[in-house]
Amino acid sequence: MNFSQRSRSLVKTIAVVLALALPTAVAISSADARVGGGFSSGSRGARTFSAPPSTKTAPGSTSQFNRTYSQPGMNSTAPAGGGFFNRPGGGMLRGLAAGFLGAGLFGLLFGGGLFSGLGGLSSVLGLILQIVLVVVVVRLAMSWWQRRHAGPQAAYAGGSGVGTGPQPSYRSGLGFGFGANNAPLEIQPGDYEAFERLLGEIQTAWSNEDVAKLHTLATPEMVSYFEKDLGENRARNVVNKVSGVKLLQGDLAEAWREGETDYATVAMRFALVDKTVDRTSGAMVAGSDQPGEVTEVWTFARRRPGDWELSAIQQTN
Repeated sequence: MNFSQRSRSLVKTIAVVLALALPTAVAISSADARVGGGFSSGSRGARTFSAPPSTKTAPGSTSQFNRTYSQPGMNSTAPAGGGFFNRPGGGMLRGLAAGFLGAGLFGLLFGGGLFSGLGGLSSVLGLILQIVLVVVVVRLAMSWWQRRHAGPQAAYAGGSGVGTGPQPSYRSGLGFGFGANNAPLEIQPGDYEAFERLLGEIQTAWSNEDVAKLHTLATPEMVSYFEKDLGENRARNVVNKVSGVKLLQGDLAEAWREGETDYATVAMRFALVDKTVDRTSGAMVAGSDQPGEVTEVWTFARRRPGDWELSAIQQTN
């Protein structure tokens, strides 16, 4: 009888562990290596949870943000990269979850049933109630952590701008289609030059793992994601090398102003060589030496009179 009860408790423990670990495994397997990791990350000010208009370059839809500091009330989007464990401050959240799981394993070892160390409940109903308690505590911790770290994106928030649809454009020699003059915020040729320059410089800084340079090209929020991704590469003893970045086509999706901050969302199709090599031997472990094409939607923010910075990358569907 005791063996049967312990077997059931062990199965419950394994189920909880798998439920917590599976999202991370799926996200890692689906992520790309280039800057941004193939995720939709960052913030678009008041329009973070509004899909940008489609363009000729990106005629389809864009993915919702997997990683963002912004929250539309209580309906925040959980990151694809592992739920609770992939948010800024994931170390604290991992510690909370590990503590609850550790209490459950302790109870199993001493014959008290799953999570007995937390209250002595061994029935299925008790298990459910305790899991709900874990979720509530972790969600409260997440909300507290995000409020505490709301500062980095504060410079890129403000009053919402006027709504706009797809911007008419004419083809430029830069690869970008210049936005029409009737946009809520007029984007000049020099702005498009800055967008194309940032595309190349950000990829180069990422490839060189130059975090200091990334801080001059992107918002603090985006740099926090880059640092996390670079840290994961170092943990796996690999480095992602990106070269031959060339803008092939680009279009303005929308441009607007929020308080002192300008925003511009542009669709970009560009070529690049994207490969991941072993940090020790230099042998290629993923990617290719042949150039490929990528279409992404990038949002840039500029707090006047400053320069444009990358504030979001979205994947296209």
